[in-house]
Amino acid sequence: MLTVVAFVLGLSLLIGVHEYGHYRMARACGVRVLRFSIGFGKPLLCWRSPVTQTEYVLAMVPLGGYVRMLDEREGDVPPAMRQQAFNTQPLLQRALIVAAGPAANLLLAVVLYAGVHWVGMEEPVALLASPVAGSVAEQAGLRGGERVVALSTADDSDAEPVASYEHLRWLLARAALNRQDVSLVVSPRDTELVRTEIHLPLTAVATDSADAQWLLQLGLTGPWTAPVLGEVVPSGAAQRFGLKTGDEVLSVDGVAMADGQQLRRAIRQAVDPNGQARAQQWLVQRDGRQVSLVVEPVAERHDGQWVGRIGAYVGQPPEMLLVRQGPVDGLAAAFTKTWDVSVLSVQMMGKMLIGEASLKNLSGPLTIADYAGRSASVGWVPYVMFLALISVSLGVLNLLPLPILDGGHLMYYLWEGVTGRPVSEVWQDRFQRGGVVILMGLMSIALFNDVTRLLG
Repeated sequence: MLTVVAFVLGLSLLIGVHEYGHYRMARACGVRVLRFSIGFGKPLLCWRSPVTQTEYVLAMVPLGGYVRMLDEREGDVPPAMRQQAFNTQPLLQRALIVAAGPAANLLLAVVLYAGVHWVGMEEPVALLASPVAGSVAEQAGLRGGERVVALSTADDSDAEPVASYEHLRWLLARAALNRQDVSLVVSPRDTELVRTEIHLPLTAVATDSADAQWLLQLGLTGPWTAPVLGEVVPSGAAQRFGLKTGDEVLSVDGVAMADGQQLRRAIRQAVDPNGQARAQQWLVQRDGRQVSLVVEPVAERHDGQWVGRIGAYVGQPPEMLLVRQGPVDGLAAAFTKTWDVSVLSVQMMGKMLIGEASLKNLSGPLTIADYAGRSASVGWVPYVMFLALISVSLGVLNLLPLPILDGGHLMYYLWEGVTGRPVSEVWQDRFQRGGVVILMGLMSIALFNDVTRLLG
């Protein structure tokens, strides 16, 4: 239920802001708006303003919206009202009205990001877990437990301070999609006085999407956590072999455990490809003394492979900090974040167009609904961040030069501005049909990706 509510409310907000941008600019340009609708299909709510004579509609299907303006191409217009028709407006005014929708979404993203920056968000400290053995991260010299203080690329004159682990992931994703290697300024976990620079060759790992899977291929497995056991499941393997909540695991089979991530890998690898588990020798710290135990994980099938499980939460929650900024810095960071996300969105679309990025990156309403529910269940701040991201995507998507989108109409106006004559209705109809075909194809791919993700 939460997923449905979060999806409908979020999408209605984003669509409403988009259409309000068109509406507000049309009114400012003196164009009469006949209908302002959020959603399609049968109206659920409908009322008319006695001042503007605009009909406001909330419809049944919340997957879009529209603003219907007075226009001679769509019906008869009384001569006395002709100056209020959209099609009679100068080129600049028409372009502003069309561009105002995507601009409103981008502005909403700035407001949402700024609000989060001002209120603050709990994020993991930029402490690195032990990297995957043999990975690019390990070969670069990372061992786990390093605190990332700053990051730079070859194009940066100064290293950018890293505020949190999520901030680090964002900077790495941006650099990876730009095909750039990075240099990390790191310090030991317990002090920032000793600093070392490590070159991390991101380009050594092929990527068409800088997602969590790509980070694993790079060797980065998440923020550092202590190798301490959390809640132990009753009757699970951990309880059967004498493990208790709060046990700090010092070593497994004589190998020192640097963090929770390394411990999880050791447990998973205690099962061979045939599903046969083997016993492990554990050394744990408990109540100030060391205890030696023999632990045999249980074999479970996961993603087509056999892995070990012990029936306990492995690793303490990562160290968190509150990332918050003042009014000016928060607003500046919001503009920067909106710009960066917009640029990365365009870059990703371009890479998908030329085949450098997989079409699997396209997401549709099912994935959006799923993420909306997940973020809302965590808290309102992650939900607001999610809405900001979707708002940027909606703004950028609508600026694409597809005839059925706002960007396509702006291309018509660009042609009119250059040639001095509008695109003929015949060609507009042809472009419109082609745009519908392309958009339906993209929506089909996105829906297929949604179903594939949800089915695992």
